[in-house]
Amino acid sequence: MDQTAHPFTVLLLIPTGIGAAIGGYAGDGLPVARAMAQVAECLITHPNVLNGAQLYWPLANALYVEGYGLDQFAAGQWSLRPRRHNRLGLLLDQGIETELMWRQLQAASACQATLGLTISAHEVTDAPVEVQLQMATSGATWGRVVNPDTLLRGAEKLLRRGDVDALAVVTRFPDLSCGAALTAYRHGHGVDPVAGAEAVISHLIVREFQIPCAHAPALSPLPLDPQISARAAAEELGYTFLPSVLVGLSRAPQFVSGPPQSGDITAAHVDAVVVPAGACGGPAVIHLSQSTPILSVRDNVTRMEASAPALGIPTLEVGSYLEALGVLAAWRAGVNPLTLGSGVPSLGR
Repeated sequence: MDQTAHPFTVLLLIPTGIGAAIGGYAGDGLPVARAMAQVAECLITHPNVLNGAQLYWPLANALYVEGYGLDQFAAGQWSLRPRRHNRLGLLLDQGIETELMWRQLQAASACQATLGLTISAHEVTDAPVEVQLQMATSGATWGRVVNPDTLLRGAEKLLRRGDVDALAVVTRFPDLSCGAALTAYRHGHGVDPVAGAEAVISHLIVREFQIPCAHAPALSPLPLDPQISARAAAEELGYTFLPSVLVGLSRAPQFVSGPPQSGDITAAHVDAVVVPAGACGGPAVIHLSQSTPILSVRDNVTRMEASAPALGIPTLEVGSYLEALGVLAAWRAGVNPLTLGSGVPSLGR
């Protein structure tokens, strides 16, 4: 932990598409982020945690950072430059049907008129993107983009305008059949079928253009299910998941690959990382574990089996996010968490 006097900075990671018990749905990790933002002076997390489809919660001290950008940040390749306001570009998949396309555009217009966001331009790709969804035998999800070049050409066209600081992307995803896997997910005990493919799309844009990016899928509404889980309910509210993406990107930090300036945040500023106990194998955790305390949360069960002991990564395992909040509060206060119990050992003579 860096002991210099900078804002107490926490990185909250809940990897996408791995069926996390907390954070595996649209926005159900947001209560954790809200609470953690009261303990941390600066909270860094990713769209998977903060996006709640049409629901969101503004956190003034939270940085909304796409996953590939987070990995580059943790590796020390990029720093983060906080922003008060980003001008947004909206990239839409030509494969979206006309009515569903209008729903996306109306959601963006609403965010301008109601929330005061700046959407400088929108562009439609010159060909359908064609996203394919896939699932591993473990149950984790990912996807394939058949026509990635059309995404890159559309993004480049928007960025050439010079008045776009961040990109929101909406692509047409295959409609989900109401089979056992989707029913389980909607009832609160499955894996998000689209999250892994969403990460592929945002990674592609961020890697190529080094610009904040997040994705919202375009899907036809599902039939009403009165037994829907509260965790899945945010995804049932309307025709689009775009509002939370636009809100997050409106204040997303810029990526800086050159020497950091005053006010930029580097990996050296991270005081603690919080991650599910079985999801410690990601690049960000591996990079930061060499210099930063890792808190692994046991009750956020996932489909991954990448525990810290198996990887040789030193961590402090806690039972819950409530316990993690207590440890973070102690660290911020400069208090050894072990001294908060009754078993503090006496020093020998």
